[in-house]
Amino acid sequence: MGVDVRGDDYTKAACRAVFDAIHHSSLNFFEAAGKTKEQMQIEVLIGVQQPDQVDRDAVAAELPYGNVEVKVMHGGLDAPSANSNGHLVTANAIVLVSFDD
Repeated sequence: MGVDVRGDDYTKAACRAVFDAIHHSSLNFFEAAGKTKEQMQIEVLIGVQQPDQVDRDAVAAELPYGNVEVKVMHGGLDAPSANSNGHLVTANAIVLVSFDD
């Protein structure tokens, strides 16, 4: 999960969600599988309230390697911010990693 607290920035929330997801796991397992990082296929699923507001290229840039595809769909949660006229924007991310045989 990633949150933008002040800016109503769906891309920032999505990037933070991806950062959180990949830093709670390891993408270095490819060596044990006899694969290279260039062979890694990564599908990123992002859920936010306004999918059209997410810069897919910026989200893909959060991944250190692999062939990255970003799909954005309706999800996440917007909540009124107590400190501004904006919203707390939350994004959820799922990072799926595979290799072609």
